[in-house]
Amino acid sequence: MNNPLIRKLQQFTKLSSDERQVLEQVAAEGVRQLGTREDIIREGDKPQALNLILSGWACRYKHLEDGRRQIIAFFLPGDLCDNHVFVLREMDHSVGTLTPVTFAQIPRRRIDEITLEYPRVTQALWWESLVNTAIQREWTVSLGQRDALERMAHLLCELFLRLRSVGLTQENRCELPLTQSELADAMGLSTVHVNRTLQELRAANLIVLKGRTLTIPDLDALQSAGQFNPNYLHLEHEGRHLDANE
Repeated sequence: MNNPLIRKLQQFTKLSSDERQVLEQVAAEGVRQLGTREDIIREGDKPQALNLILSGWACRYKHLEDGRRQIIAFFLPGDLCDNHVFVLREMDHSVGTLTPVTFAQIPRRRIDEITLEYPRVTQALWWESLVNTAIQREWTVSLGQRDALERMAHLLCELFLRLRSVGLTQENRCELPLTQSELADAMGLSTVHVNRTLQELRAANLIVLKGRTLTIPDLDALQSAGQFNPNYLHLEHEGRHLDANE
């Protein structure tokens, strides 16, 4: 199964072969590629399509007038960049790439067709939307209450589990292509503070960072350091009662 959206939605419920096929088809339409630090859609643009990340990393962000940036979310393979974006007259934030990205632009009519014809897919997309909202709540808690080490540990746990859910980890390792500046923009810290926090995690043998690869020697220990409870990711096949028989 190559389509990361299907992998992701099947964390919620088992899809039928017809449902998987239509999602494969829609992900193969309107495929585009962008390089690093390019915008998929900008604040002020009128959204015309739903963007599905197929490979690479992107982020949702806001710029202040003086140029400062806040990263509000990370988008990984299988993520939809807001599946209800069509209700907006114009974008109130931007979505940009952090690495080279391949993504599918899915027209609204295709989404409407799929959700009308395949109610199980509709339920799974609602789950995906609710998980994204839960992730945003956890980020708010981190910014408001967790200290720097807890924020970093929590974020790394989250990214690892999200990547694992779409088959993009190898044992206790995953890709981590984020710069310290990008981590700082996401966590409300300075780059100096991010560097110091990463060093603390390394010294405690909670993480190993080599190039773009993150290794987590003991996931339970890292979760404890970040006061991380994975329940908000809802990865326990909560839609099993909707499972397809085929």
